[in-house]
Amino acid sequence: MSESKPQDVYRETVFLPTTSFPMRGSLPRREPEILAGWESEKLDDRLFAQAQGRDVFMLHDGPPYANGHLHIGHALNKILKDVINRAHRMSGYGIHYVPGWDCHGLPIEWKIEEEYRKRGQDKDSVPVLQFRAECRAYAQKWLDTQASEFRRLGVQAEWARRYATMDFSSEAAIAGEIGKFLLNGLLYRGLRPVMWSPVEKTALAEAEIEYRDHESTAIHVAFPIVTDPTPARALEDVAAVIWTTTPWTIPANRAIAYGPEITYAVLRVDGVSDEATLEPQSRVLVAEDLIGPFCQSAGVTAHHVLYTLPGSALEGAVCAHPLRGQGYDFDVPLLPGAHVTTEAGTGLVHTAPAHGEDDFNLGRAFGLEITELVLDDGRYADWVPLFGGGHVFKAAEPVCQALLEAMQRAVAAGT
Repeated sequence: MSESKPQDVYRETVFLPTTSFPMRGSLPRREPEILAGWESEKLDDRLFAQAQGRDVFMLHDGPPYANGHLHIGHALNKILKDVINRAHRMSGYGIHYVPGWDCHGLPIEWKIEEEYRKRGQDKDSVPVLQFRAECRAYAQKWLDTQASEFRRLGVQAEWARRYATMDFSSEAAIAGEIGKFLLNGLLYRGLRPVMWSPVEKTALAEAEIEYRDHESTAIHVAFPIVTDPTPARALEDVAAVIWTTTPWTIPANRAIAYGPEITYAVLRVDGVSDEATLEPQSRVLVAEDLIGPFCQSAGVTAHHVLYTLPGSALEGAVCAHPLRGQGYDFDVPLLPGAHVTTEAGTGLVHTAPAHGEDDFNLGRAFGLEITELVLDDGRYADWVPLFGGGHVFKAAEPVCQALLEAMQRAVAAGT
């Protein structure tokens, strides 16, 4: 005699509705059938016609980048937009959702250049029109692929009216709008700080920057003060000391920033280590709170504080560039900067207006010359004294050597 199982007993007491739904979703098979049904019914055309005469709800599409298959971020973005559009359509609005694609920029160029590198081909030897055509073809391939994948997600949009930034009509519209600015007198040529790739010779977006640990050459540099605005001549025979991890920007230095609320000290160097470059009896200006770290890193073994003074007292002080006499014969003013802190360095910030956002803003505020010393490939322009033609990635040693030799000449001359 066989025993009945409990589930067999319960099965006969549960009454479920009878439906035509299959037990399995079979989505890989069903989804293409649904899309084919929409296509045969001309659903997109019917929805477009239905929208005529209704209050319009238009969701502008922030275009995805045409450089690969869809990922979960694409899916989340488009599905959420589709949900919003469908909700408004059901509320009686006319929906006009025109999908678009961004087809310009470094990632597409980089992919084409990868193919060049595989073939051992130099990018610079490729005619620019051929290069652009290859980039355009690459973007078109992924635009078509992504459009198909978005439709597979069930997103309803005016796919036949899609736009792309590389369409000639789009480029013409952009040129036309720029022309309006030109005719209105609002178009001008200026400078602004941007992230730059010397390899690709192009600007970079913040999202394209990848940070990693990097060891840089850190140096202290003394700028002799040549104009002392203090009533007591507290800065006579004193050098303002900056600290930087970018020695290659020293040729572009045009100012030193100080903190008006910071207390500064004039130190007399009484003793130095064997590795130090400062000379005994030299006088230097640094932030009072950073005397200890400065002395440790600069190899100062003994010192005496001669004076302290508020940062506001530095207004009007002027230094000489440390490479004066070698093509850098201009004044280096001390200027107040809100970005100056005593977290590191010396409390005096080396300022190269052509390199760095804070430097640029300070330079613009005080009318400093924004000298463009570096070319788009990362080389100093040929006219740059001492370093012309050299690459900034290899400039740390030459700049440090030039600074050391300049200091040795100054010591020998007693200045």
